[in-house]
Amino acid sequence: MSYCDIAPGHPFHGPYHDTEYGFPVASDDVLFERLVLEINQAGLSWLTILKKRSGFRSAFDGFDIARVAGYGEADRARLLSDAAIIRNRLKVDAAIENARRIVDLGRAHGSFAAWLDANHPMSKDDWVKLFKTTFKFTGGEITGEFLMSTGYLPGAHEPGCPVYDRIAAIGPAWMDGAGETVP
Repeated sequence: MSYCDIAPGHPFHGPYHDTEYGFPVASDDVLFERLVLEINQAGLSWLTILKKRSGFRSAFDGFDIARVAGYGEADRARLLSDAAIIRNRLKVDAAIENARRIVDLGRAHGSFAAWLDANHPMSKDDWVKLFKTTFKFTGGEITGEFLMSTGYLPGAHEPGCPVYDRIAAIGPAWMDGAGETVP
């Protein structure tokens, strides 16, 4: 069964599937949130992450990239003791370091979204290579899900899913103006 089959009507998966998953994202803070959530999902269920999402938002100052980039040891210790999030040192360290790297990308490209746009289109394999050299704790699954969830790679929804048609009407990065997948 696909996510499009199981998510509709579910109290956590349903709203995410219907209004966020696969929709293009322009806000750097929302892109950062998705990256942090995907990293934290590694080894866990997506339902666990969705249930802890508000805890993540609170713990990471609303995913304000500049604030998280400025976190020091006291913030790291606070995060590692916060039961509202996933208390994994590697994942917490990755979130902080990735915020710093996104700040650098913003300086060089204007924004995280502009950096993504400048590198699009790319195959998933090429995206994975780029993410591995740019960010911490980003392998194939994390990178692929991040890019699908933010509209850069196809696959978030099946063509028969009503949400697929809503996303196609917006014109995500992975789709050309004729409704075809960009190579």
